[in-house]
Amino acid sequence: MSKISMPGRRTAAVLATLTVAGAALAVQAGATAGAATTGGPRPASTGPPVAYVVNNTPGTVTPINTATNKPGKPISVGPDPVAIAITPNGATAYVALKRSRAVVPINTATNTAGKRILVGQLPTTILITPNGATAYVINQISSTVSAINTATNKVVATIPVGDSPDVAALTPDGKTLYVAAFLGNSTVTPINTATNTAGTPIPVPRQPFGIAVTPNGRTVYVSYFKLDIVTPISVATGKLGKQIPVGKTPFAIAITPDSATAYVANTGGNTLSVIHTASNTTGTPIKVGKEPQDVVVSPSGSTVYAITGPASAVTPVSVATGRAGTPIKMGNGADRIVFTPNGKTGYVPCFAAGTVVPFSTASNTAGTAIKVGRGPIDIAIKP
Repeated sequence: MSKISMPGRRTAAVLATLTVAGAALAVQAGATAGAATTGGPRPASTGPPVAYVVNNTPGTVTPINTATNKPGKPISVGPDPVAIAITPNGATAYVALKRSRAVVPINTATNTAGKRILVGQLPTTILITPNGATAYVINQISSTVSAINTATNKVVATIPVGDSPDVAALTPDGKTLYVAAFLGNSTVTPINTATNTAGTPIPVPRQPFGIAVTPNGRTVYVSYFKLDIVTPISVATGKLGKQIPVGKTPFAIAITPDSATAYVANTGGNTLSVIHTASNTTGTPIKVGKEPQDVVVSPSGSTVYAITGPASAVTPVSVATGRAGTPIKMGNGADRIVFTPNGKTGYVPCFAAGTVVPFSTASNTAGTAIKVGRGPIDIAIKP
């Protein structure tokens, strides 16, 4: 599964108002693409996977036992946490503190927070390489990327990128990080993760909003919510391809595990656009409900799930038929979806409700809402 850095993912539920170069701009904060735990060595299983939920207002992280769906004792991390990512071996969770210019590591064996790691101004996104060696932190106001060595928890490089970066995506092999700059001369900057150096920025249309890389590592797809288009970028050449028209106000992008299809959530069009990646042409749009803000593909690749609002539901769509199923009701402010490693259960934090709602991917029915802290904004699952 490949998805927007949001994996995850980035949505409209939480807005941070910034002033950049004297202009007020409302941009979304709290996305992460580092929650996926593909690649890298894993420890022997010692129990069920644990979901870690970032609670924005109290500044805590709540662990949830996915076997019982019981929340554990909240872990204090500091004010205004917005994003979380877990190393592929499950040993450490990294939490970005938006206003503290810091990242806090959590030892998942003891559920204790470590010493803060200072990064740039307004960290909003964390991505971790598949080998688990480096955590990359996107600093929106500083227009930089901080590279953290996960063995030492030290920042080993600060990499300048374009103006006001917010979304980013790693290639499946972990060799290149693509960072989209929202403001100024809009660009996507490739970063060589072996050397932590930025390559030549790729000029793109105005205000890139979402980004995802195909699982085969060949193509980067970028959405532009004001332009109603998606553009492909060749990983091999760094060249920008022909614009692909999609629905109104495209937000998130998700790609099937076989790399054959990209789904784009069009929040202004109440649809998912279907892009056939072999030809970069679109198929028939899929109606999914009002204002779809996020889209993910199940680990099996059989189902696409779209978060829709304002009623806050998750709508399942069959990849085989392209048909939308019955929406699964969530709490207010449903914000993103993550899955257990076996793909049997999805978890959805609901920002306004202060809950996390589990749902069965077999029956597409919701379980009992799990009460966590106020403002749950991000979630990642330890294998």
